[in-house]
Amino acid sequence: MSGRFPALETLVPPYIQRFEAYIPSKPDAVLKEMFGCNHLLRLNNNENAFGPSPAALEAIKSFNSASASIYPSGDAYFLRQRLGEATEHSSEAFIVGNGANEVIAFVIKAFCCEGDNIITADKTFAVYEWVAEFSGFEARLVPLVDYRFDPDAMLARMDGRTKIIFICNPNNPTGSYWNESLLQQFLDRVDGKCIVVLDEAYAEFIEKSDFPDGLSLIRKYPNLIVFRTFSKMFGLAALRIGYLVSNPKLADIIRRTSICYSVNMLAQVAAEASLRDAAFQISRTRAMINSSRKYICGELDRLGLSYIAGEGNFLMIRVPMSDTSVYRRLMQHGVMVRTMTAFRFPNYIRLTLAKLPAMEEFVNAMEILLKKRVGIQ
Repeated sequence: MSGRFPALETLVPPYIQRFEAYIPSKPDAVLKEMFGCNHLLRLNNNENAFGPSPAALEAIKSFNSASASIYPSGDAYFLRQRLGEATEHSSEAFIVGNGANEVIAFVIKAFCCEGDNIITADKTFAVYEWVAEFSGFEARLVPLVDYRFDPDAMLARMDGRTKIIFICNPNNPTGSYWNESLLQQFLDRVDGKCIVVLDEAYAEFIEKSDFPDGLSLIRKYPNLIVFRTFSKMFGLAALRIGYLVSNPKLADIIRRTSICYSVNMLAQVAAEASLRDAAFQISRTRAMINSSRKYICGELDRLGLSYIAGEGNFLMIRVPMSDTSVYRRLMQHGVMVRTMTAFRFPNYIRLTLAKLPAMEEFVNAMEILLKKRVGIQ
């Protein structure tokens, strides 16, 4: 090599130098060894305890392994066709990504340039903020009010360089949501001045009649983009597949920043199959979540723990010690929860609502932890 390699710092943009990498949890086998537990109950990532739907499972089992050597459809052609049929939107309105995280990056790359900003809440799904920041754009974070996005404060932060507003509806992790009236009032006040992203990753869990259907609002608001995922309700988290829906003209712009072939064929086939028995998957999952929420709220009341139980397949619990300490102690019982300090909710944990035996195991482990804390055991 000729010449001298420059100091690494001179090659790294300042906004990357100040950004800390996200550290994912270790594989289950490693965690079990670390914490000395013989099993691991995953209640940390809001996965569906039923797993994929029967149709999706059959599609996965029937997948032709010889196809592994063939590139997948670069733009998820058939899945977009099925999504269009299911929602009465043009297939050109859809862009499929390697999980919803990828489509967040597509949108930010499509609309932001140097000096621009995005707006979202301070205590919400953090990937909007992260992608903006490590791409060199300002993320303006607006505090929640009563655990809910604050429309007036978000509008007050808008300026001529605001390109995108991200609304997580229902919000992860508080489970709060804007009803249709509030959402439409907000969109009217934005008045097309910037892109509004409505992240509906947990929309299929909600039965409330006033919960808005973002997909239907796209026709009225051409600056609206809706995110959906197959990771939560449809139990395909390991396959990483999500999508966005928008006005086709908007989708055409976003498609210019999309990475073709990033969604593997097995994920596309399984997602397509999921649409065939979606009603069954949604019905059985909602019943499980409702039963689980009722049980766990009763038990938390009995234990004297406060909690935030909104919509979605999760709730947050305030714990009487550091969330990291609770995480470690529960892990010794084989129960994995999500610490919430990184979500700016210190001393909270987030619990995935799952089948009743899993909820009972969590309660038992939590009760042991609390008794040891007060020294009565």
